[in-house]
Amino acid sequence: MLLQVLAGSCLADHWFSDSLARQRLTSDCKLFWSPLKCVLSRAVLISPAESYRLRAIQVTKTNPMMTILDCVVDKHNIWLLAVAATVCASGSWAIICLFERASRTTGLQRAGWHFLSAVAAGAAIWCTHFIAMLAYQPGAPVSFDPLMTIVSLLTAIVGAGAGFLVAASSATRFAPAIGGATVGIAIAVMHYTGMMAYRVRGIISWDTGYLFASVVLSVVLSALAIHLVAQKPVRSYKPLSAGVFFLAIISLHFTGMTAFQVTPLLVDNSFSNPAAMQALALAVATVALVIVGAGLASYIIDDSVRTESLDRLRHMALNDSLTGLPNRTSFADRLDHEIDIANETGGKVALIGIDLDRFKEVNDLRGHAVGDLLLGKLGARLAAVVQDGEFVARTGGDEFAAIKRYADHAQLEDFLVRLENVLFEPVREPDFDIAPGASLGVAIYPDNASTLEVLINNADLAMYRAKADSTHHVCYYDQSMDDIVRARRSLANDLRVAIDKNELEVHYQVQTSVSTNQIRGFEALLRWNHPERGYIPPVEFIPLAEESGLILQLGEWVLRQACADAASWSPPYKVAVNLSPAQFAHADLHSLIIEVLMSSGLPANRLELELTESTIFQDKERSFSVLRQIKALGVNIALDDFGTGYSSLDMLRYFPFDKIKLDRSFIHEAEGNLQAKSIIRAVLALGKSLEIPVLAEGIETEGQLELLGDEGCDEAQGFLLGRPIPIGQLVESGRISLNAPTESTSGTERKPSPQAKTDIAPKSRIA
Repeated sequence: MLLQVLAGSCLADHWFSDSLARQRLTSDCKLFWSPLKCVLSRAVLISPAESYRLRAIQVTKTNPMMTILDCVVDKHNIWLLAVAATVCASGSWAIICLFERASRTTGLQRAGWHFLSAVAAGAAIWCTHFIAMLAYQPGAPVSFDPLMTIVSLLTAIVGAGAGFLVAASSATRFAPAIGGATVGIAIAVMHYTGMMAYRVRGIISWDTGYLFASVVLSVVLSALAIHLVAQKPVRSYKPLSAGVFFLAIISLHFTGMTAFQVTPLLVDNSFSNPAAMQALALAVATVALVIVGAGLASYIIDDSVRTESLDRLRHMALNDSLTGLPNRTSFADRLDHEIDIANETGGKVALIGIDLDRFKEVNDLRGHAVGDLLLGKLGARLAAVVQDGEFVARTGGDEFAAIKRYADHAQLEDFLVRLENVLFEPVREPDFDIAPGASLGVAIYPDNASTLEVLINNADLAMYRAKADSTHHVCYYDQSMDDIVRARRSLANDLRVAIDKNELEVHYQVQTSVSTNQIRGFEALLRWNHPERGYIPPVEFIPLAEESGLILQLGEWVLRQACADAASWSPPYKVAVNLSPAQFAHADLHSLIIEVLMSSGLPANRLELELTESTIFQDKERSFSVLRQIKALGVNIALDDFGTGYSSLDMLRYFPFDKIKLDRSFIHEAEGNLQAKSIIRAVLALGKSLEIPVLAEGIETEGQLELLGDEGCDEAQGFLLGRPIPIGQLVESGRISLNAPTESTSGTERKPSPQAKTDIAPKSRIA
């Protein structure tokens, strides 16, 4: 009878092993089950269907993959497995993203990202494991040990965090793989710690082969996943890395669960509530998704902020901050691109150089804030008129550049008209109106140039030609412009030679009293006697000296020569020397003047320095400070070309000038122009009221001199009174005599110093 019961139980075990309604056996019967099962299975007749099922079971036992698949399909709730897989997949992506961000940061940011990575990894790994355990159907009641469950969660967080720290350490090129292997070990330890917390009513056994395989899969796949994150570019490997990490987690679980064997022990009144298990699984999944979602949200927000920052930096690097237009870098890239298109299509590219007119006056008169406002307005206008195939950039200061790709010349003309319209349209503000204006130079590729550099240079040449021509705002490049440039370069080279060969001279023009006709002093003017071209006007070679950097040497030489000459003549008339705007950029001007006065022996009150209003307006505060230092030495300061610049009464109020020089343009028109005569009368009245002597320049006729005498002008200078002549001719004219040579006057033969340390420069004038 006992054998029949046991045999029947054997068949029931085969037929109903997965049914909760299988026959209950007593514990005493279970003790005899294992040794008798094999014998009885041979003695009992089975059906063909059962024979087929047993053969399938035998195949499964010999094929590990089929065994694992059988464990997944037959021993788990598929719906809960889908939930676990969702948590695992989203968690894997979040883990890889967070770790990648942690590896690219430093300091406290890295620590914060590592913390998020560890928490997200621990939550995703542990929740995947826990939900999958709830999905497992051992055929017997189950429960969980709270303490060991918590320990398994902490193991996942701490172990994953440690692995990520190692992977991001860069201690060795194998650090990512080592760190990933550490994470894999943490996954395995977490899993089997959780299995220790799993309480099931049955006899548990382990298949060591599958157990070992589960650990190996976890370690190897985790190491591979983290190693892939460290590859460049990260964006290309990130999806693959997340997929491999997903496999590391699920392969460990299902291989480990295949190693887990349970022989149920059914006890009366012992059961698990499936609905409660499913609800717990969904709750755990929700918490996991919230944690993972929080990590992903942090990553997305940071990624968005980084993207915005990079876009802002890229915009700052490629665009002008004041106008919003592309800058010089963008301009060069775009021009190169347009030239490539022209080469491919056989089209043409026009480069337009744009320079604003009178922009410096706007800055000087209304301040830099208004100048910036003007640039911003013009930049917005230029951006608004740009169409397809057109490009406008600000290349620096008050200069812009435009590019036009075209096939028909009429298209270029239309673009130029649009540019002129926006550049010449007045800028109207509540307190003022500004009429900007501009000069445009056009060079065309490939007609005028074969390379980008030559094209830019030719557009600049055309722009400067337009700037010099007051009747045309737009100028096209032609070959003659290159000839002019070559001539200027040749002249600049000749000027260097002239400095070395002492071909430069200082001429002196007399300054006399209008009322008494007595000599008051002489103005020093630089002249260049070219060995082939003869005397070259200062208006030609002074700008060349400024462009080539020779103006510093010339300025110091003129100052030294004029002081040395003045110290050598009698009577002790004053000598006036013009100062260029560049002088105030030099910190040693005050010291240089002291050194020149001491070396020449000229008393400070016999030196008069002339400067224009524009020179002072460049930096009023610093200019006045420098002038006060010079005036404290006893040197006289004269305001030159008064009436043509700003004619600021505020300047006369704040600085005690020793002389006002009325510009020659008013004198030329004085006899026939009532307005010019009125201006002369007003300046002379201003000088009298401020007790500042006024000197009128450019006196060429007796009528002009008589007019000045009638109006009470103090001093005069011009061709009528005397042309600029060398010191030798001054001596021959009897106006001065030379003292006996002394050590202090030995500077008369001094040539310009190649290492001059001053920005003093003669003022350009033809006299």
